[in-house]
Amino acid sequence: MTAPARTSPPRAAAAPTPAPRGARWGWAAKAASLLAAAGVWQALTVTDARLWLRFDRLPTLGDIAAEAARRLADPVYYLDLLQSLLRILTGFGLASVAGVAVGVAVARSRRTRHVVLPLLEAVRPIPAIALVPVAILLFPTDEQGIVFITFVAAFFPVMVSTRHAVRALPTLWEDAVRTLGGGRRHVLWNVVLPGILPGVFGGLSVGMGVAWICVISAEMISGEFGVGYRTWQSYTLVDYPAVIVGMATIGLLGWSTSAAVELAGRRATRWLPRAEGRES
Repeated sequence: MTAPARTSPPRAAAAPTPAPRGARWGWAAKAASLLAAAGVWQALTVTDARLWLRFDRLPTLGDIAAEAARRLADPVYYLDLLQSLLRILTGFGLASVAGVAVGVAVARSRRTRHVVLPLLEAVRPIPAIALVPVAILLFPTDEQGIVFITFVAAFFPVMVSTRHAVRALPTLWEDAVRTLGGGRRHVLWNVVLPGILPGVFGGLSVGMGVAWICVISAEMISGEFGVGYRTWQSYTLVDYPAVIVGMATIGLLGWSTSAAVELAGRRATRWLPRAEGRES
């Protein structure tokens, strides 16, 4: 006669893990710092403070909020956002592909390094925004010139970080794959490209920030639409609340795109070991 099977008692559903105390404190600290900065701005502008710096010329938070509401109701505002985003994504996308390709080629090919690297190093110290006159003369439309400026601004950080990432790879990895019969293409796709991802995304993050600086500057100089063009136009019209709204828009656009690049980098390098509690 067989003994009756023992049935284990049903397990209670696991309670959701509460958010770490450090994470909650971090969000609270970030919100408090922003609120404190806004409070200081409001106090200095309302009282027309002149503490060496002249805050009496700056708009109050109420003026900025009213201008922001007016801009959000204006279709031209969204057209400017779309135009700037198209420029930054086009130039940055082309620079990402070209920067990684050239960085890998320069780091792994001696002939390419001797032919291409001297020219790149001669052009790299020139600020991208200084190429605006050349872009105006070179390209048939201002739109193409602005995309070119954005491309140049993002290309060099990506290329340099990729080149250094390739050269920093342990030679033992490639030697091991070649010992097992792997060819040059196999090494490139299975060793080099995965191994340089952390360095590449570091360069992409820097390149995105530099690209925003240059695209906004180019829009101020030769654009017809875009956040930079509209912000400069507001300054020429002495519309300072609109200038601050434009600056805040630029900051939010730059922050969101940089955060997207960093998020993509974390997703692409999830296989890397990460120590918990590293941030303090």
